[in-house]
Order: sequence, then structure tokens, then C-alpha cells
Amino acid sequence: MEKNVGGYDRIARFIVGPVLIIVGAAALAGFLTIATGTLGLVVAGAALLVGAVLTTTAVTQKCPLNNALGFNTYKGATKTEPETTGKARVQ
Repeated sequence: MEKNVGGYDRIARFIVGPVLIIVGAAALAGFLTIATGTLGLVVAGAALLVGAVLTTTAVTQKCPLNNALGFNTYKGATKTEPETTGKARVQ
């Protein structure tokens, strides 16, 4: 899979991902209350999972969902054909 996460998309993932990880972990540890009962545990677990996915995709710059939807915010070097110098190549 080619890189498809870059620019502001990557910056947003680097900010939102760790914040969700911290909020989810704090809620699971009991330092923060998102909701009561089982719903709170589910929301905290979801925040932790989404934060981990966002952080991972920011670090690797590869997102399967972006790939499936056809989004590409990565502006790195593109693959090009090797240039020839005008001489015929002998094979």
C-alpha cells in the first residue's frame, strides 16, 4: 500500500489520536466519567481504539479507509518513468 496520509490530515491525526487515547485510558481507569455503566466502558473503549488507529495511520502515513474511498492527501515524491538521454538502449 502506498502512502496516502499527509499534510493537514496527518497533523490532525497526530493531535486527535493521542487525545482520544488519553481520554479513553483515563475513562477506563476511572479518572474521568464519560457515561455511567456499560455505556461508559463502551465509549471509553471506542475512544481508545479510534485514537490508536488515528495515531498509527499518522505514523505510517497509510490508511486503508482512505485507500478504499480514493482519498490521497500525501504530497510526496511520485513514481515516474526513468528518463532516457536520447540514446537507444541495447538489450
